[in-house]
Amino acid sequence: MQKRMAGLVRELSELRDQVRSGTGDYATQADLRRLADAVQEVDRKRREDYQKIAQEIQQLAKVLSSANPPTRTSPPAPEERTSRRRSTSPDAGGPVEKGYEYVVKPGDTLHAIVQAYREQGVNVTVAQVLKANPGLNPNRLQVGQKIFIPLPAE
Repeated sequence: MQKRMAGLVRELSELRDQVRSGTGDYATQADLRRLADAVQEVDRKRREDYQKIAQEIQQLAKVLSSANPPTRTSPPAPEERTSRRRSTSPDAGGPVEKGYEYVVKPGDTLHAIVQAYREQGVNVTVAQVLKANPGLNPNRLQVGQKIFIPLPAE
């Protein structure tokens, strides 16, 4: 019993020394208050930054919406229909194909050209245009290049 009592006295003494030295890993109420104030300050600045960014985005949207809208590819008027022979040699008497001749403009893509014709009521597909223009590479259209847009068979 004496040994046990001596052990408890020694343990109590060590605990008192630790409390007096203040090496414990704990926070005081003042520490917590300072931390809470710092978190609130960071949050306030975050909200201010968010509002500034939102205002900048709105200003950019206004600038972009007031800029000239992109021009759409528009097909030639219906009276510009042309006819051509399907074969490549001029004196060969192949079947005559009817359609439009389109001159490529800057920024045109084959898909946009076909879509513009479809909006005008010419039900043509990209595949039909490619078939009517052997050797046409839709990824390398040149400004001024002429493309034959066939009228679909009725």
